[in-house]
Amino acid sequence: MTQALNIIPEVAVSTLNALIDLDRYPIHDPEAEATKALIAQCREELDAVGCCCIPNFIRPESIARMQAEIERKRGDIYWSQDSHNPYMRQDDPSLPEDHPKRTFQRRSSGFVNSDLREDDSDLRKLYDRDELLNFVAQCLGVTRPIYRWADPLGCCPYSVMDDGNYFPWHFDGNEFTVSILVQKADKGGVFEYCPDLRTPEDENFDQVAKVLKGDRGPVHTLDLKPGDLQIFKGRFSMHRVTPVEGNRPRYIALPTYVYDPETVNRPERAKQFYGRALPIHYEREAQRPDTLTD
Repeated sequence: MTQALNIIPEVAVSTLNALIDLDRYPIHDPEAEATKALIAQCREELDAVGCCCIPNFIRPESIARMQAEIERKRGDIYWSQDSHNPYMRQDDPSLPEDHPKRTFQRRSSGFVNSDLREDDSDLRKLYDRDELLNFVAQCLGVTRPIYRWADPLGCCPYSVMDDGNYFPWHFDGNEFTVSILVQKADKGGVFEYCPDLRTPEDENFDQVAKVLKGDRGPVHTLDLKPGDLQIFKGRFSMHRVTPVEGNRPRYIALPTYVYDPETVNRPERAKQFYGRALPIHYEREAQRPDTLTD
């Protein structure tokens, strides 16, 4: 059972305060007026546009440690260039050529996979904290529990984009993603998304196709700053990261939460993003959170 946030030991608060600016955002105390106001604001933004952003949520010292960890792991990054549709699935020749399932764009990016994080990683410490999980759940206003993702490669990786890298339009395989910008690119690397473009009951292929063809009507833009925390309904809102330009790479941490504690990525998606699929990806491939294409 998760320990109540308002009675956690002082040493635990101190450890969390080294990661999160608890003076400004006291998420360890759910009864604090500042916390209640923050949760209400996040819920309002999520309901309105499927996304919320909390500026300077992570302390600069913690961001610096995350940046240093990524730099130490540069040699272990899985870099990939691949063409994929928004669902990370194979082509379906039975469909019309302009169908979203048959619309492929070129992706180039890298990941420091979750299993490569260091033992004393700030990102690991943050993801392991129930205070953050409970806070995210409160912001989402969910009526059932959420869990840390069981995917051993994708549960909490760093995404890395160098000059020329692009992450095209796609939906996530998990319901909820928390993004923490660690380093902003010199130019580009802007997050764009289409709120609630689909639902568990409706793929909305027509509108997806329009966005892929250049329709900017449903598109929102979020230019994150280092330390900002974003909560995002990535399974239902199609999104992308614009091409990165310049010598400074874009680094972002991606702590991930789900409704189903057993669900993981499909093997195909795991191989595309993280360079390999593990036995767990094959064993649980048929276990999906819904009936969406993915």
